[in-house]
Amino acid sequence: MIDESLPEALSAEINAVLDEAGVVEDRRLVMRMLRTAILLGEDRTDRLDLKIASAALAEMRDAFRLFAPYRDVPKVTVFGSARTLQDDPLYRQARDVAAALATDGWMVVTGAGPGIMQAAAEGAGPALSLGVSIRLPFEEKANGVAAVQDNVVAMKYFFTRKLMLMKESRGFICLPGGFGTLDEMFELLTLQQTGKAEPMPIVLLDQEGGTFWTGLKRFIDEDLTPTGVISPGDFDRVLITDSVEKATAEITGFWHNYDSLRWVGDTLVLRLRVPPTDAELDELNERFGGMLASGRIERSEPRQPEVADGDALHLPRLVLHLEQRKVGSLFRLIGAINALPSAG
Repeated sequence: MIDESLPEALSAEINAVLDEAGVVEDRRLVMRMLRTAILLGEDRTDRLDLKIASAALAEMRDAFRLFAPYRDVPKVTVFGSARTLQDDPLYRQARDVAAALATDGWMVVTGAGPGIMQAAAEGAGPALSLGVSIRLPFEEKANGVAAVQDNVVAMKYFFTRKLMLMKESRGFICLPGGFGTLDEMFELLTLQQTGKAEPMPIVLLDQEGGTFWTGLKRFIDEDLTPTGVISPGDFDRVLITDSVEKATAEITGFWHNYDSLRWVGDTLVLRLRVPPTDAELDELNERFGGMLASGRIERSEPRQPEVADGDALHLPRLVLHLEQRKVGSLFRLIGAINALPSAG
């Protein structure tokens, strides 16, 4: 193992700087970032690589600051083509679904560009719209709605932009688009399939009678699944619809009873609003026992690390030992939890 510790005198100087700056919370993480920056210099890292690392960190800081005041507000990200015109039925769909979710108290996050992004920002309104734009030669300014409220951050890199378009949201709506939209949609599916992101509702919304997403589903059913490159049911987590009402219900309904999850060691903790009855818990075990590495799905009090962090201690919990290869199927268990009669 390579020793990445810094000389004691240098660590003391860094600590003195942090003291002067008033950095108290999560100080070890800040020290780790500073140590990594110094080690990049010691490694004689290429100048271009240093510029990438520096710009990416600066962009993430700007984005974190933009989102921080709205941390407790539920957010939905809307993806779609920048080329969609205002008289296109898809433009109206994006505007209407954003307006419906905003009425329910959701903020709408977009790429802050024209087309579908502009439509969604219009639907949500300036006060409930956040934008993460990309600096491109032909798309340099944020759309008017985002710019008026100044709730927008500009990114140089697509990877930092995509991080912020996905990190804060509790639901995703994709309307038809080109390479960028499909890239975002497939990344969502990859993160869900591999368990690198928590389960979230994903809606593929088309215009009334549209076939854009049904064509994609046909390709998945006829070409991807039969060859074994994805598992049967991997696409089941997605709702394809041409209905604004169904899209809205899918996003909000995912959080009807399910609240959040946390790993405590090898135990998965699911936090709910209403706990299942004994009979409902038995039914959950009967239906989803095949997802477990061992034991049963059980009720639980908050675990010690949750107590230490004050993490949603008021909520009832279910705990289970999940077979790691089944992590992509968690959405089915969450769907059943939301549909419990006791949840109303």
